[in-house]
Amino acid sequence: MTRQSLWDVSEANVEDGDIRINVGGFKRRLRSHTLLRFPETRLGRLLLCHSREAILELCDDYDDVQREFYFDRNPELFPYVLHFYHTGKLHVMAELCVFSFSQEIEYWGINEFFIDSCCSYSYHGRKVEPEQEKWDEQSDQESTTSSFDEILAFYNDASKFDGQPLGNFRRQLWLALDNPGYSVLSRVFSVLSILVVLGSIITMCLNSLPDFQIPDSQGNPGEDPRFEIVEHFGIAWFTFELVARFAVAPDFLKFFKNALNLIDLMSIVPFYITLVVNLVVESTPTLANLGRVAQVLRLMRIFRILKLARHSTGLRSLGATLKYSYKEVGLLLLYLSVGISIFSVVAYTIEKEENEGLATIPACWWWATVSMTTVGYGDVVPGTTAGKLTASACILAGILVVVLPITLIFNKFSHFYRRQKQLESAMRSCDFGDGMKEVPSVNLRDYYAHKVKSLMASLTNMSRSSPSELSLNDSLQ
Repeated sequence: MTRQSLWDVSEANVEDGDIRINVGGFKRRLRSHTLLRFPETRLGRLLLCHSREAILELCDDYDDVQREFYFDRNPELFPYVLHFYHTGKLHVMAELCVFSFSQEIEYWGINEFFIDSCCSYSYHGRKVEPEQEKWDEQSDQESTTSSFDEILAFYNDASKFDGQPLGNFRRQLWLALDNPGYSVLSRVFSVLSILVVLGSIITMCLNSLPDFQIPDSQGNPGEDPRFEIVEHFGIAWFTFELVARFAVAPDFLKFFKNALNLIDLMSIVPFYITLVVNLVVESTPTLANLGRVAQVLRLMRIFRILKLARHSTGLRSLGATLKYSYKEVGLLLLYLSVGISIFSVVAYTIEKEENEGLATIPACWWWATVSMTTVGYGDVVPGTTAGKLTASACILAGILVVVLPITLIFNKFSHFYRRQKQLESAMRSCDFGDGMKEVPSVNLRDYYAHKVKSLMASLTNMSRSSPSELSLNDSLQ
């Protein structure tokens, strides 16, 4: 076909009023005047081509007989492109990755400026922070993967009882002690443990009241004998609980690597250390100062409240959230320290001559701390107009700073809470009977897909982290 005949074909397309478009098997006949409304787009430029070479620069293939243009692009996106030519407004395809969508509309020559207002905010938000929108999906996948790994570890521990003396009996006790809600025995044991913990905390609080303190022979306030009985019963119960769990543990070496078991140990250690210190002080009066150590150790009984984490999914999830949110917490502390430093110096400069409470920078640090955290004790307040304006700015800045990482921390808490609930559900549904049985059903396809996805993401990050090597390969080619 000659150059002149190609020009005639193009002119014929415009005169006939339509052209044929084939996008990945999706065929449409389009009016030429509709496409010419946007002559800067790929289809608009296609009508103005004067040669076959120019046509093939804009499409993947061209049928002279059918006068049909072929495009090897996403056929599901092309209806959005057609809608743009008819209405002048572009809507976002939610099923497609935001960056792939951006590349597709760039190929068709459509500017992001034409995205309709109903989709513009979501589109640009996904483009700037794509991970924010996909958090729930990724969280569910990670929850499935992590729960499956933990379930496998759980069954691995349970299998260690097979072949041991009284293995099945010990396994049932281990399940009842370490998994509240597994059976009626475990529920009863859990309720008793909670009551003993709460009773111990209540008696410790009541013992601080003067009405319940009985002076000893030297006139010093002493503990009520009734509270001592409750305390000794609580220590006996906590000791029995720890020894029982240790006796039926599947792996003694890994026993104290569990944070909950360490909490159980720390709940009884202060009592025995205090008992030893008191015996040493009675036998050696010169070491009377050790009695103060015993008083401090007695106050550590308040940490027994952490034993409730064994019976509360929320507390365990909170602990995991704090463990894996150290970056967000560190960021929060950094923001607060910067704000406190700035506002304390400003308040000191303004109020040092007018207010004795803000006469030193360390005193201003205290004021800025309680102001930025919106606690506001009111023990120190600025008196000048400039000082009050500074305080207002300090409070507003504190609200903004504290709110910033809250969403990230809450998302992590939701993730760990769902994962913990799945793990507990799997543990409670297991039935070992006379021996090990099959692992509870888990979606292995999702598990495998997530593992492959994680591997591909790590390989992609490795390739992106070495741009110098890529540029070197390009230069050699």
